[in-house]
Amino acid sequence: MNLRICLVTPFAWSRPHDVNEHAAGVAAELRELGHTVTVVAPSTRAADLRAARRQLQRGDLSGDVIAVGPAVPISRRSRMGVPVGVRANLSLALAAGRFDIVHALEPGLPSLSYLALRDAQALAVATFFSPERLAYPPGRTQRERLLARVDALLATSPATAAAAAERFAGDYRVVSEGVDPEQFRPAAKRRLIVVEWRASELPLTRAVVRTLAELPDWELVLVRTKPLSGRPYVPRPVRDRVTVRTARDADARAALFAEAAIFVPAPRGLPRLVLEAQAAGAAIAAPSGAAEQPELAAAAAARLAEDDEFRERHAAAGRTRAERQSFAAVARELDELYRSLVGRRRRRPARDPLAGRPWIVADLHLHTAWSHDCAVEVGDLLDHAEAAGLGAVAITDHNVFGGAQEAVELARDRDLVVIPGEEIKTAGQGEVIGLYLQHEIPRGLSFAETIAEIRAQGGIVYLPHPFDRMHAIPDPATLHRHLADVDVFEVYNARLLFEAYNDEAVRFARKYDLTAGAGSDAHVLQGVGTGALRMRAFGGPEELLVSLRSAQILRRPRSLVYLQGLKWVAQAKERVF
Repeated sequence: MNLRICLVTPFAWSRPHDVNEHAAGVAAELRELGHTVTVVAPSTRAADLRAARRQLQRGDLSGDVIAVGPAVPISRRSRMGVPVGVRANLSLALAAGRFDIVHALEPGLPSLSYLALRDAQALAVATFFSPERLAYPPGRTQRERLLARVDALLATSPATAAAAAERFAGDYRVVSEGVDPEQFRPAAKRRLIVVEWRASELPLTRAVVRTLAELPDWELVLVRTKPLSGRPYVPRPVRDRVTVRTARDADARAALFAEAAIFVPAPRGLPRLVLEAQAAGAAIAAPSGAAEQPELAAAAAARLAEDDEFRERHAAAGRTRAERQSFAAVARELDELYRSLVGRRRRRPARDPLAGRPWIVADLHLHTAWSHDCAVEVGDLLDHAEAAGLGAVAITDHNVFGGAQEAVELARDRDLVVIPGEEIKTAGQGEVIGLYLQHEIPRGLSFAETIAEIRAQGGIVYLPHPFDRMHAIPDPATLHRHLADVDVFEVYNARLLFEAYNDEAVRFARKYDLTAGAGSDAHVLQGVGTGALRMRAFGGPEELLVSLRSAQILRRPRSLVYLQGLKWVAQAKERVF
């Protein structure tokens, strides 16, 4: 199964960046596995922007990289919006690409990656690289909406996963940043120590420089991954053995690490450098506690410098670990993940076995006086449903089954089909409707236990108003975890305050090709049928699911203020009398 994959990076493709190096390496290996991979990114090169503009105008995304617009400064403190033209180009690229997977890199910033997750209609994956880049979106509601659209959460380290989980709760898989073992190959080593230079971590540099005075045969290179990031003071006795080099891209670092015997990473530096140095055969001096006591890193470097056998053994072990984290290995892991996500999609039958049946209108979400917040008698509801032209209704009272049983008995001599159901409140994970139940299911069970109870009765699992934040709803992790257990996904509820909640449900159901349901959620007679389905006549739970696959959603909204007012009046009368 060859997939169309879009990798989105927020950083300018025309400039070196660790996230872009990950994207380039993984994209190349995914193409080797037979997938079509397009990288979407900003760029500072006019030629890249002109080429991308022509491709987007033609609707042709055959190139490996699409530069959808100029790069804008982004950081965790930035609130600068992405230009309107760039947003439009991103939308064109996502639509023209018809991607199976949209994989956004570092989406915790106000950038293309965040917008790609927000707007993509395809399956969505997010990878977080740094705990320092977790600032967006600022609002909790925005983050919850984003999580509902993300199908898999990845992080490049346990620390990043823990930090990301505080803002974006969910189950994280840790993946390596990846390295090219062929590019970072060991060469003839010389007595060279490389230290990652960070102006914010001067104590580390000073400690290693002081140690160099005790290693007369060794040289020291302070490597900068950012231009103009400062230059440390070097004491006169060792000044002829210390140099400062800037190595922003992988080629420059590969040449340096190939001859380096020891690498001392900055505790808050780029994790990629450790992996590259290991692949190049350099021994790593990074003991635990070095962030608080830089002298420990200097001592570890001295120990490696003084013991050739220990250093070579340490370097060989590091090279083995790096080879297991190659871009090819990361691509294989992503390939497995992508395929598992695609496997969640439902498959439609080749033909409609109910094609000859007459069409009826069904309302799959109704309440009666058996619900604590409804005053409509069962008989009155059935009379009104028949008068309104409905052919089937589902009685789904809150946490009680008596109304459904009464409706089934009263409908025995009617043409109206009554589906016995119950809307069950779970323990902190929203509500679940069971259709075609035989007896009542108690409230307060877990989401999984509630589904199991419905299944034990041979019922249908119907998920009502899944994104209505005015109700208790399942969190994104629970929703994704139990996606395969949901038989019917309510995409239209006529009683929601904000239509955007229904739109979100439609979007989610389309992505996974879920069986769509609809209902009025009526608590007064005037609301019956305001949300319904035009579908083929059915005779049981199996035929209901088959009929729903070709059903049409009927939206007949009435003023929510009017309907809610009628409900409150009815409840007030009930309390008085």
